[in-house]
Amino acid sequence: MSNVRNLKKDINYVLGDIIEAVYVWEYSNTDKDTKKSEAIIDEAIATFDELIAKVNDSSVTNKKAHFKIVNQELEDKGRALIEKINKL
Repeated sequence: MSNVRNLKKDINYVLGDIIEAVYVWEYSNTDKDTKKSEAIIDEAIATFDELIAKVNDSSVTNKKAHFKIVNQELEDKGRALIEKINKL
């Protein structure tokens, strides 16, 4: 992890791409109910807020290890959201 700025960009890009994928699904499936897809978008936004708050937490003593954990959490939650999109 080179720096905090790159981690914030990664969080933004990953979750932004997930939200964009949901919008593409909704656009191509206009005949289907969008409650599940809207829930995925809400979860992605909540995940974004949670991860950014963790990155900005100044009370952490070992920042390198903390950022590594946040990065791993981003990967795990991102994969879970992608799996939910694939199940739509």
